[in-house]
Amino acid sequence: MTGIRRKRPADALDTLDAIEPPGNVETVVGVLSVTVLVEVLGVLSGSEVWLLGLLVFLPGTASALCTVQQTRFVAAWTTLFVTFTVVVRAADGGRWLDRALLVLLTLALGAASVYACHRRIGREHEMLRLRSTAAAMQRHILHPLPLLTDDVLVNGVYEPVQEDRLVGGDIYDVVASPWGTRVLIGDVQGKGLAAVGAAFAVIGAFREAAHREPTLTALVDALDAAVVRHNSYAEQTGDDERFVTALVIGVDAGTEAQVVNCGHVPPRLVHEGVVTTPALETGVPLGLAELAVEPTTVDWFAFPAGSTLVLTTDGLTETRAGDGTFYPVDERLAKYLDLSPTELPQALHEDSRAFAGDGRRHDDVAVLTVRRSPAR
Repeated sequence: MTGIRRKRPADALDTLDAIEPPGNVETVVGVLSVTVLVEVLGVLSGSEVWLLGLLVFLPGTASALCTVQQTRFVAAWTTLFVTFTVVVRAADGGRWLDRALLVLLTLALGAASVYACHRRIGREHEMLRLRSTAAAMQRHILHPLPLLTDDVLVNGVYEPVQEDRLVGGDIYDVVASPWGTRVLIGDVQGKGLAAVGAAFAVIGAFREAAHREPTLTALVDALDAAVVRHNSYAEQTGDDERFVTALVIGVDAGTEAQVVNCGHVPPRLVHEGVVTTPALETGVPLGLAELAVEPTTVDWFAFPAGSTLVLTTDGLTETRAGDGTFYPVDERLAKYLDLSPTELPQALHEDSRAFAGDGRRHDDVAVLTVRRSPAR
């Protein structure tokens, strides 16, 4: 899910590169090929010495693609070749000052290229360390899927819109409480670090309150209070206030499930090859409970053994094609009913990307399947 490269040892700093560097043989062959090409062009044009200036930029190219050791080799080769050529051609006359400056420029750019390569690899090394730390944090913030309890198996796809960020504004969690399994899926309004902070606040409150509150209404009230507290802190620091749409679902040993819909995308129920959308009351998002006219209410719907709930965020439902058409979730979902709950989320995600056509994502995406355990 995170796509992190395997981290190399710290003492291998010179060979660390986000882009796989060329092999030593490839580097040597490439340098010799460019050198021969410049030499041939110089002979044909009669301006051999001046075409040597093209080789000055060769170490700079190596610094962007190669290891430090390879860049040192390219810089040394370029400097020696230019120096040798200038000295050999000095007998035919010409301006010594220009040729000396060319050698000095080659030497200076070679040294600068080695330094730049070392700095680049150092930054990449640091980024890998940070991403490794972030991945460890993510495993505690958003538990890796699949998640299994006595009541359900939860699997899915989670992908933030910003590829360099491991956690976005979409959230999910599953808690096995004394009153059955509680499942949360939500979407924080807005983007950026402030949205991620609100997401963390909701997840933390859910994990604590799911074990404490015996009813879903009390659990949702606790989540709303957490968002309100987060917004009060955000206001003090000058950040924008946020609200969070969410579905909170409770599943126990019975044949029904409880759900509180806080302004979120409704779930789809897949049972015996049929897709239905349970009729639910839609309340206000988390953080806006004080604006609600009615108190929080719980809906019940049939959730028999062997059936599957499909939970999504609006990153899927609001995916648009080039002509502005929204992604038809129910229609496309019906095409993939023969897939297992493990395969279904990925299939929907890939299908939505193909539907958009441009290959660009405009929002975080979370697609979960909640499979009722046959044994329960």
